[in-house]
Amino acid sequence: MAASDPVDLPEQLNIAERFLVARLTTHAHKTAILCGDQVLTYADVDTMANQFGNLFRASGLEPEQRVLIALPDVPEFAGALFGTLKIGAAVVMVNKDLSQDEVEYFYAYTRAKLVVVAAEQLDVFLAAAASAPLLKTIVVVGDAGGRQAAGVRVVSFEAQKAELASDLTCFPTHRDDPAIWLFSGGTTGRPKAVVQTHRSFANTTELYGKRVLGMTERDITLSVPKLYFGYATGSNLLFPFSVGATSILFPERCTAEKLFELIARHRPTMLINVPTMVSKLLGSEQAADADLSCLRLATSAGEALSVELYQRWKDRFGVELLDGLGTAEMWHVFLTNRLGDVKPGTLGRVVDGFEVKVCDDQGAELPRGETGWLWVRGDSRAICYHQQHDKSLQAFRGEWYVSGDMITMDAEGYVTYGGRGDDMLKVGGKWLSPAQVENCLLEHPAVKECAVVGVSDDQGLVKPHAFVIARESTPELAAQLVDFVRNQLEPYKAPRVVHVVADLPRTHLGKIDRGKLRKLG
Repeated sequence: MAASDPVDLPEQLNIAERFLVARLTTHAHKTAILCGDQVLTYADVDTMANQFGNLFRASGLEPEQRVLIALPDVPEFAGALFGTLKIGAAVVMVNKDLSQDEVEYFYAYTRAKLVVVAAEQLDVFLAAAASAPLLKTIVVVGDAGGRQAAGVRVVSFEAQKAELASDLTCFPTHRDDPAIWLFSGGTTGRPKAVVQTHRSFANTTELYGKRVLGMTERDITLSVPKLYFGYATGSNLLFPFSVGATSILFPERCTAEKLFELIARHRPTMLINVPTMVSKLLGSEQAADADLSCLRLATSAGEALSVELYQRWKDRFGVELLDGLGTAEMWHVFLTNRLGDVKPGTLGRVVDGFEVKVCDDQGAELPRGETGWLWVRGDSRAICYHQQHDKSLQAFRGEWYVSGDMITMDAEGYVTYGGRGDDMLKVGGKWLSPAQVENCLLEHPAVKECAVVGVSDDQGLVKPHAFVIARESTPELAAQLVDFVRNQLEPYKAPRVVHVVADLPRTHLGKIDRGKLRKLG
């Protein structure tokens, strides 16, 4: 599908200026962040960002260097992010709950000179510092308790901020300078960094945040994924900040009960969701009495949204649920359903400003209706994978990003997700989409959640195995599910084995770990 005219962005562009400083002329006293009992205005967030930025500069940080941010969803996350961008440095966002081994990896891989961490996780980040000679400063949000590490300065932001200047001029970054490093959601090997530019964040905010989601200053956003996910960084921080809207943050683990509590308290207009939590919300005891009428829409991304789950959500809550697809490499959503234009079971159509095509293994475009590789281009394309030259060459081809996803586009431009290329199965010489079989299984009333993977048999032939979390298990359930799929789809797509399990393994991004399932099959 053809792209529309690109967003006109100036050559000198700093997204801290665009998303935060620009709001001060009209929204300085408007609520920007709600977090527990805290209410921060745009002026408050700007002051905090300036204090962080000045602390970073005083610690010797220079433009283009990296700041590792490992914080829960609290206002200081936004302050540290914008403070980093204001001084021209690059943000590297990671999960706060990393093991020491994982922290050591990120220290070495990013070569960050400074890390911002919550006091609760300080011990792990201090222990890992012994293997990071380039690390000079750890900024702690909370009480550092006098803890130190050899060769590393430990600074409490709260203890310092009263002495830090509250004004700071944005460094004149170029629109193509690195702004934020995102990490790919692969299920094998160490996470690889996707180096994204100021241009990308400004571009997708205009094309998707404003034009598709219709963000306005009246919106109040609430997100299931945490801010270190690119999906949430956009939908629950940059998109609302671009129009003077309000973001709800909470540091606690995301549960259905917590979401219902926050919805009742703050009455958000937009819920940024994922299918796993859609299912948990529907299965909660509170679902029957929950009032979600404040929501004008909810979004879904990160994993496939089945027709069955979509319909249950609509029937129970009456809120439109817009499924879509985005990647770190193209920053955020570029395929989506829209208000008034939803085709359940599909990812919707291409966001104006992007172009998508379906290609074969050689890169030749396929006719509509055929399954192939997802190619996408637009002005949100990343620079590269950091220190991954070969993978960068495979993924970034001229203007195009070649995804590892397989899709089908129909005659009207609606896209159906087939699955990751390495998840697609060839059974008896025919392609099988695990997502299609999973959607079929979810239509059975006994299936709560499921995943389908390919497992090699004794002859080395790949056969589909289904892993099912049952609402109610019986000895006959596995055989019943095989027959159910065989009657709904082509017989070769039926799982050869159904494993009824209590839970499904997940990756660091919360997605189903299909690699582990293959080993269990």
